[in-house]
Amino acid sequence: MRFGIVQFTSDRGITPAVAAKAAEEQGFASFFVPEHTHIPIKREAFHPGTGTAELPDDRYTRTLDPWVTLGTIAAVTSRIELSTAVALPTESDPITLAKTIATLDHLSGGRVTLGAGFGWNTDELTDHGVPGNKRRTVLREYIEAMRALWTQEEASYSGDFVSFGPSWAWPKPVQAHVPLLIGAGGTDKTFKWIAASADGWITTPTESDVFASTALLMKHWEEAGREGAPRVVALDFKPDAEKLAAWAEAGVTDVLYGMPDKPEAEVLAYLERLAGKLEPLGLVR
Repeated sequence: MRFGIVQFTSDRGITPAVAAKAAEEQGFASFFVPEHTHIPIKREAFHPGTGTAELPDDRYTRTLDPWVTLGTIAAVTSRIELSTAVALPTESDPITLAKTIATLDHLSGGRVTLGAGFGWNTDELTDHGVPGNKRRTVLREYIEAMRALWTQEEASYSGDFVSFGPSWAWPKPVQAHVPLLIGAGGTDKTFKWIAASADGWITTPTESDVFASTALLMKHWEEAGREGAPRVVALDFKPDAEKLAAWAEAGVTDVLYGMPDKPEAEVLAYLERLAGKLEPLGLVR
């Protein structure tokens, strides 16, 4: 089991580069950041955590661009995985985003993982021209189009939401396959999508039963004829050795911990305390 950090980035408090550098020094394996381009003030979409239009945290309106953020992290680290929890690829031009991700993977030595979401905020998606009822289809096409640009010498793609003729596009990612994780509720619909088009699952903060959901994911994975096992990245709030051992037995491969929205010195002290708690459980410092 690998342990990582997720930072709810904003334009205040500790900078991601400082936080990720400290996380790497403390032995954490990965660093995840989120994405929202904007939050429409008038919304019909309810937040999955509150069940209303109310946001649980004002950082939803203040998140930093994930790819610029991960670029600053790449510049001051050497091994930590650079990922998103979650990015919203359908809110970007897929050709441009493919270039951004390939460049980051190239410059970081192959450390990028794309953690993507379908987008709960359909009002936000609408402003980007993405129909809420087609967001899963749009994401699938965008991922397929980006993989074409990442892997083909003369790339092309034809879909309902993205199309381009034979094209050259370099750099290619260092990784032969940029991993794709999906952060969404643990449902049959989500897991069928993952089994068909992704490499693993990121739980949501509201996930109530990691064991049952992971078992359901494994069922769909096997039924789809996928080899090996999916990566399962679970969000946790407080380390508990017995629970983590049970999660590992159930198929959880990674556990992420968030950081407090506090001044830099307090965050750095928190990371050190967290690493100390996790060291007996397998964190390599």
